[in-house]
Amino acid sequence: MWYGDNIPDERELRLVGDVRGKRVLELGLPPGPPNSVAFAESGARAIAVENSLERIAAGRRAADAAGVRIEFQNAELFQLGFATSSSLDLVVCVERLTAVDDVDRLLRQVHRVLKPEAAFVAVLEHPAHAMFDGDEPIARRKYGSSTNLTIGDLCMSLQRCNFALDVLYELYATNAPRAVVPSTLAIRARKLGN
Repeated sequence: MWYGDNIPDERELRLVGDVRGKRVLELGLPPGPPNSVAFAESGARAIAVENSLERIAAGRRAADAAGVRIEFQNAELFQLGFATSSSLDLVVCVERLTAVDDVDRLLRQVHRVLKPEAAFVAVLEHPAHAMFDGDEPIARRKYGSSTNLTIGDLCMSLQRCNFALDVLYELYATNAPRAVVPSTLAIRARKLGN
């Protein structure tokens, strides 16, 4: 699993767990290596939704190079009509959640397609980190103005969409030990109800 450059990986964070034999959806292909390839290599039935044809083409090349099969869907991240209700074991979204205009709409669709108690994992730029330019110690923007999503907003959206937050990491980049604020926010939430 790739959670971002200079960010601890799955061995340390343990957000996803064993995906062997599970149906796993990657919402948006991140700028790094596609996690859907890692899922397929681990024995999962991997699906990736992406609205960029260029990223899908890059994802297909990565899947071909790894010798794995991934189902790619060209759609907006909230357009999950291809998946039946309660059919997925895990949904992962790395570095793409802040690009979504209506997070609640996306979370309602994720809730619909997940099996009960299944996990939604999201990794995104920490809203406090978005206030700064590089390593400057002076905030240049108001909290939440760059990402349009604060930690409070995300927690409330999860609650409104019937998710229970069970893990929240505020991660510092390993290459920036003197950073003023964390660079990355990683969460895992579990679907409540049907």
